[in-house]
Amino acid sequence: MTEISGGPFVIATILKVLVFFTLLILSIALGTYVERRLAAFIQDRSGPNRVGPIGLLQVAADGLKNLLKEETWPSAAYKGFFLLAPAMALIPGTILFAVIPFASPAPTRWGYVDMIVADVPIGVLYILAIASLGVYGVVMAGWSSGSKYAFLGGLRGSAQMVSYEVGLSLSLVPVLMLAGDVRAPEIVTLQQHYPGDATTLGVWLVAPLLVGTFLFYLTGLAETNRLPFDLPEAEAELVGGYHTEYSSMKFAAFMMGEYGHLITTAMLVTVFFFGGWDIPFWSGDNIRVTADGSLIGEAAWWKTLLTLTAFTVKAGLVFATFIWVRWTLPRFRYDQLMDLGWKFIIEFVTIYIVVIAVAIYVLDRTGLEFGPAYAAALLGVNVILAVLVFFLFDRGRLIRGAGREAEREARRRLLDSRRQVRQQALTRALAEGAALAATADDSSEGGE
Repeated sequence: MTEISGGPFVIATILKVLVFFTLLILSIALGTYVERRLAAFIQDRSGPNRVGPIGLLQVAADGLKNLLKEETWPSAAYKGFFLLAPAMALIPGTILFAVIPFASPAPTRWGYVDMIVADVPIGVLYILAIASLGVYGVVMAGWSSGSKYAFLGGLRGSAQMVSYEVGLSLSLVPVLMLAGDVRAPEIVTLQQHYPGDATTLGVWLVAPLLVGTFLFYLTGLAETNRLPFDLPEAEAELVGGYHTEYSSMKFAAFMMGEYGHLITTAMLVTVFFFGGWDIPFWSGDNIRVTADGSLIGEAAWWKTLLTLTAFTVKAGLVFATFIWVRWTLPRFRYDQLMDLGWKFIIEFVTIYIVVIAVAIYVLDRTGLEFGPAYAAALLGVNVILAVLVFFLFDRGRLIRGAGREAEREARRRLLDSRRQVRQQALTRALAEGAALAATADDSSEGGE
């Protein structure tokens, strides 16, 4: 079966854009509901349960509320940029989905339809380029509002997103070294098992790149400005951060952009490290498109739906962990946030790239076949590196910086208090000695 072409290709592409964009918008709405329910579960409360069955229509009620709320225009705002900023925050998170493969190819009478909106040859580079545009919405909102709180939030957001964007990009280098390609479908194919094919690993990359998965997850979470990395919106310090002066649908656009970015990040984690739409322990979904456009494997509509369900479940679980982290961990201090980005992540991911490159070179030189055994060897390297860094070398200086700093401060105060007690005791003893000496002198003079 060959790929669909001509007029049917144009129609199929338009349908994919409409369907996937609609599903993404619905996912953003559903994501707000899921976060409220999970937060309620974590905090032992009910959550939304009044509007509609089990509170499902609460999202519609919130949307209607934002539509009907009064628009505010700060007198000191630069109105053109003030209006453009919410769009700049919303667009990057909603167009990244174009290069994400959602399911296995679907067969039609005109040929197969690839379940990706645009299979561009620069897939990963497109992702990194579009993701970097999100900082413009934050900076523009903070600057154009004419408010010091919003301006400080914009400065924080730009510094944070630029800092962690470097680590995010570098954490994908080991993935590209194993895949040998920047296209997302090829990265999914790498993680599938094709007997006799020496170009596929047959193992999800979360195993051979365990540390890389952690780094990408961490930097991706920081890029979304979510707890514990939500310093640009810190309500205890900046009222609301860069969107302090926004209301109504302009404020909703920032929230939609945040959830869109969060969902897209969960999809990227799924594609790069959890096999994409691959269903574990089943070879029936091993369908791939070759360089000449031909199809390997037996495509079927039911397989497309099944793999789409698998992809949705995986991305949903990653999204749930983002929510779990938000409602579990406290916010970093800003100096800790920047120290983690510049003094730990960038250095660590650079060392990690070198270690993985050396490991791949050694494994290739030893003639180990590219497959599960190869992945197991890389997993061992990752485990050793993780133990060395997190339990031996760091010793709580960066990763547990707040606790270690508080511990050092408490020890310093204890030593200072002990020193003061000793000095007071010495002073008291000297005073008592002087008093005794003076009493003895008075007694001797009286006796004479």
